[in-house]
Amino acid sequence: MSKSIKVTIIEDHDMTRMGLSFALSNHDGIEVLGTASDGLEGVEQALDLKPDLVIMDIGLPTIDGIEATRKIKNSMPEIKVLMNTSRDNEDDILDSFAAGADGYITKGATSEQTISAIQAVSEGVGWLDPAIARVVLSNIRKNSQQEAKSGGINYQKGKNLYGLTEREMEVLALLVEGLKNPQISKKLVITIATTKTHVHNILQKLYVKTRSKAVATAMKDGLV
Repeated sequence: MSKSIKVTIIEDHDMTRMGLSFALSNHDGIEVLGTASDGLEGVEQALDLKPDLVIMDIGLPTIDGIEATRKIKNSMPEIKVLMNTSRDNEDDILDSFAAGADGYITKGATSEQTISAIQAVSEGVGWLDPAIARVVLSNIRKNSQQEAKSGGINYQKGKNLYGLTEREMEVLALLVEGLKNPQISKKLVITIATTKTHVHNILQKLYVKTRSKAVATAMKDGLV
């Protein structure tokens, strides 16, 4: 029998917090250790209970979810943090990953999608909601075009600052779109083993440990 994923939930909306706790508690592979309704309480609880993963809202009282994530990661970096929020603007997404978040999912996700995100993040794979990826990718492309028209930064020239190959750039773009290894393999007509190699090389070249951090770097530096 596989080990249950131990989670805590930091969410200030009572109905959302109780509903999420109920849904996860009814899943065999997940154990809810506790819940909190504000940022500081959530940080203290996480450091006390030491869950495998924290589900974190952004709009919290006392301190917001981004600062709470930073405090948890600074003290116990092994605890995974999955942002679960209705916010989908680029600043919140990038600030969340900069604070150490391992995944980002919107509150519009189904229970099945949330559980999949929890499982992925707990395994160190990382998770970026496809809807979020599309929003940020669209904003980056828009900003890139505006910069080019105004004679600003040429993102095309900056693509190889990390020494990524053309194929690695293709794989990175698909990671940003939220595709998993099997989907990338099918899209690029390469084996899964080759895809895993490319992903591994991308992580090494971007100096990050997870796919979500690679996506955050790609979005922040305009690599796609």
